[in-house]
Amino acid sequence: MRKLSYFIAASIDGFIGAPDGNADFFTSFVTGDFLDYLKTQCSDTLPTPARQAFGVDDAPNTEFDTIIQGRASYDLALDIKLTSPYAHLREYVASRSIKETPDPHVEIVSGDVAAKVRELKQEDGLGIYLCGGASLAGQLLDEVDELVIKTYPVVLGSGMPMFAAEFRIADFTLDSVRAFDNGVLVRKYRRKH
Repeated sequence: MRKLSYFIAASIDGFIGAPDGNADFFTSFVTGDFLDYLKTQCSDTLPTPARQAFGVDDAPNTEFDTIIQGRASYDLALDIKLTSPYAHLREYVASRSIKETPDPHVEIVSGDVAAKVRELKQEDGLGIYLCGGASLAGQLLDEVDELVIKTYPVVLGSGMPMFAAEFRIADFTLDSVRAFDNGVLVRKYRRKH
């Protein structure tokens, strides 16, 4: 069975963006050995324009072949006229307000998104990348098999949480921690069963 991995950037205090969702301030940390890590070990998770800019557009997918993201995350791409931001992956966008897909490569999921993820997990293939945002992650918390948290060395004080969900405890086990020269940590957790 395929796994759903929430691969997300966060501040030290656990926010994935400002209250309005803006997370541009994280990009200043995409340097040095952390950038090398993203290019060589996580190129599946890079948007297509970043893959092109970093010269890894032809890299084969090794971890993920499918992405699901929320409407607000997808809007960031639409704002710059990019209708297929992850062209190297099968793209799904969870949205009740988008009635027709703006791109034939992007499928809109307007119904039960957790049921769609369970369906995707049953297919053969690589993993499913949950790109965000907080609302979608909250809806899919019970389906998340792995957390990969890129923790940037900043404190935001408030903002968009990793999961917009009601209080409940979901246990995960720490698999690995990797530190980079710019202060970024990448922590991997798997769901505890």
